[in-house]
Amino acid sequence: MTFGDFTPEAFAFGFFTILTLGGAFGVVGSRNLVRSAVWLMVSLFGIAGFFVLLSAPFLAAVQVLVYIGAIGILITFAIMLTRSMTNLKERFNKQWWLAALAALTAFLLLMVTVIVPTWGEMGAEEIPPTVASTAQLGEAFFSGWGYVLPLEVASLLLTAAMIGAIVIAREDD
Repeated sequence: MTFGDFTPEAFAFGFFTILTLGGAFGVVGSRNLVRSAVWLMVSLFGIAGFFVLLSAPFLAAVQVLVYIGAIGILITFAIMLTRSMTNLKERFNKQWWLAALAALTAFLLLMVTVIVPTWGEMGAEEIPPTVASTAQLGEAFFSGWGYVLPLEVASLLLTAAMIGAIVIAREDD
């Protein structure tokens, strides 16, 4: 892709890139935790846009419903309900410029070593689908023993995390 041909896909990619990175910078740059949570939701919406560009509308819908709708609102409620219990005072570190310089150096190093040498080769190639429907994806997960164990381990880990959150959050009797 050159700078001269602005296709709608390239414009959408640029828009979602700005949305995602802008939201990420808003998360780390905002001093208000509620605003940081809103910026996180903006960044996650940009990622959902990338899923649409990758022709994965189901993943985009899951991103919007689960991450923005559920997790984002959960984080916002958690911040709003626990703010009075923490009583933390904000401190400002005077060496923020050192972290910003390190992040800028890492970004420029990444640009020079990875992105610039492959700039002209970046193109979207059509990948043949190996699974045609969501039903076939479910069959691939649950038939045989290929993915059953990782799926069960993930479910046990999530269950343990939920039980731990309940134990930590409940009041002592």
